[in-house]
Amino acid sequence: MMKWLVVLTALVALSECLHKIPLIKGKTAREYLHEKGLWDEYRKLYPYRPMIKFYQSGSEPMTNDADLSYYGVISIGNPPQSFSVIFDTGSSNLWIPSVYCNSQACQNHKKFDPSKSSTFHWGNQPLSIQYGTGSMTGYLASDTVEVGGISVQNQVFGLSQTEAPFMANMKADGILGLAFQSIASDNVVPVFDNMVKEHLVSQQLFSVYLSSNQQQGSEVIFGGIDASHYTGQVTWIPLTSETYWQIKMDSVTINGQTVACSGGCQAIIDTGTSLIVGPTSDIKNMNSWVGASTNQYGEATVNCQNIQSMPEVTFTLNGHAFTIPASAYVSQSYYGCNTGFGQGGNDQLWILGDVFIREYYAIFDTQAQYIGLAKSV
Repeated sequence: MMKWLVVLTALVALSECLHKIPLIKGKTAREYLHEKGLWDEYRKLYPYRPMIKFYQSGSEPMTNDADLSYYGVISIGNPPQSFSVIFDTGSSNLWIPSVYCNSQACQNHKKFDPSKSSTFHWGNQPLSIQYGTGSMTGYLASDTVEVGGISVQNQVFGLSQTEAPFMANMKADGILGLAFQSIASDNVVPVFDNMVKEHLVSQQLFSVYLSSNQQQGSEVIFGGIDASHYTGQVTWIPLTSETYWQIKMDSVTINGQTVACSGGCQAIIDTGTSLIVGPTSDIKNMNSWVGASTNQYGEATVNCQNIQSMPEVTFTLNGHAFTIPASAYVSQSYYGCNTGFGQGGNDQLWILGDVFIREYYAIFDTQAQYIGLAKSV
């Protein structure tokens, strides 16, 4: 009897440790704009510049990513006000729209009303966040933030006063950054860092599972790992920089040939970017290897009939091979088939976004400063 009690207690303890936030896969800005016949106009006005968020000094960046689709719900204040946010491992601040914002982007999103929260405090600093498509300006404040059953007291966050027009087409209300404090605007302590400091999670790590096809199943898990989301071993890769979740990539190969990242490069595992992004010349090479044709905007299309015969692409990270089949790197929609390889300009940095994370369950260990990757199921 005693033995079973011990096992039972252990199981209860285990289930209590995992704080899961379901992620909803919504319509992307690209799909929404396509349906309204506005996509051509928008992509001229707001070019895709995914690298811009990684090259800001002192201000929290974000880019026009028309394909972002995973978001989850958090609440702020007392009583709680709910918001949908993108959980972004490529940035470090939390911000949401406020009732003081009159931009069009704020009109069709939920707005936080400080006067309705008994635990709200204004900060004394303005906040400015640069986008690839414009900027968000606002003010810092603090309040209770509730994420997946975890309540963080006095969390500093941004309240927007103006937002770039592109944000009007984003499904989520705001962003919750999960990168390191070293890149946070105004040196704000990120939400997960506060969870760790206040001993609100049992392990100093969080993990992300993006399900490949269904609308449901995707989730962010704070304080633990859900082994049911992956198969085989977890491969642990050390970070090369404690800013973003940045690691060493050795090469990108197709059919045993190096097609990109020749001689090695740096890659960021980023839930806040939908595509796999690399230097323009490398991406063009990859797209031609898989038989895609690229237009003036860098969008690479393929014949939907060819997916079965297209090659796998292998990313070698710190000596370990991670392979992505065509069924994972090609997205299919009513307007055709596109590859998930995006041009990032002249920079040598790579972003392994949602296209990669859908194939590999990602574990972000802040204490050991490692990323764990395992084949998703």
